[in-house]
Amino acid sequence: MKYYFIIFIISFKSFAQQKNDIKNNTSLYGNEIDKSKVELIGVEFSKGLIKKKIKIIDVRTPKEFNHGHIENAININFKSSNFIKNISKLNKDTSFLIYCKSGNRSGKAAKIMDSIGFYKIYDLKGGFINWNNEANQ
Repeated sequence: MKYYFIIFIISFKSFAQQKNDIKNNTSLYGNEIDKSKVELIGVEFSKGLIKKKIKIIDVRTPKEFNHGHIENAININFKSSNFIKNISKLNKDTSFLIYCKSGNRSGKAAKIMDSIGFYKIYDLKGGFINWNNEANQ
């Protein structure tokens, strides 16, 4: 019985560390992004990509998404416990423009997408805030 308890504790610690790594985006996915797959882009370049029918992913919460989003974007909440499962369902050979509010979550999402084999990811510099500012000028 004593050995089962020790195995349980070790397994629990391992699970907790893995969950923490996912949350902090550290050792599980590494700190480096493959620059050939992930590119930080500005609003003007992103508008050109959207005209080419690139897939757009908004990684903000559903509440944020419902208050305004880029046309034809799909919402996959980065804060959801199912983020990796949901993002993994997408075609990895497709090019994606991803964005969040300011660029923080989309940067983390780009690391995850890169680590699980997505081919080409464009991360919108400055996020939706920058998009709105450019649109309103």
